[in-house]
Amino acid sequence: MTGLVSRSFDQADETRPFVDGKGRLDLLESGGTGVARSTFEPGWKWSEHVKPLAGTDSCRADHTGYVVSGRMKVVMDDGESTEFGPGDYMRVPPGHNAWVLGDEACVTLDWTGVADDATPAPRGGPQTRVPPGAPATPPPPRPAEGRRLGVRDS
Repeated sequence: MTGLVSRSFDQADETRPFVDGKGRLDLLESGGTGVARSTFEPGWKWSEHVKPLAGTDSCRADHTGYVVSGRMKVVMDDGESTEFGPGDYMRVPPGHNAWVLGDEACVTLDWTGVADDATPAPRGGPQTRVPPGAPATPPPPRPAEGRRLGVRDS
């Protein structure tokens, strides 16, 4: 047997909603590794919709992924910036902020940086995980503690 696996993000192992309903991260895990499909709605900004969960000044996740649709701007803590769009491979090290450009949702696939991405800070209370099929309601903002994704506002 080859061990082939076919899964749907529509039946994710875990769903992590962003603050204010501005999107969500759907996680599939298999064989000790995971891949995330993230949907960032128009108006989404890391510093407003994930920072309250992460409790860090900027995103601490190390992302390697692919942009399926939409556009996103990423600004590193040191000021370096770029834009990603449909069909782009993206490599984004820790220490960044990001936001959706335009009126279309940005959908990405991410193979790294998903273990704790968009989860509440460890001492901010229990992690908010949404089982498959449950409604994805965003958790309340948490105090500034913990780790996660980031970017500097500009």
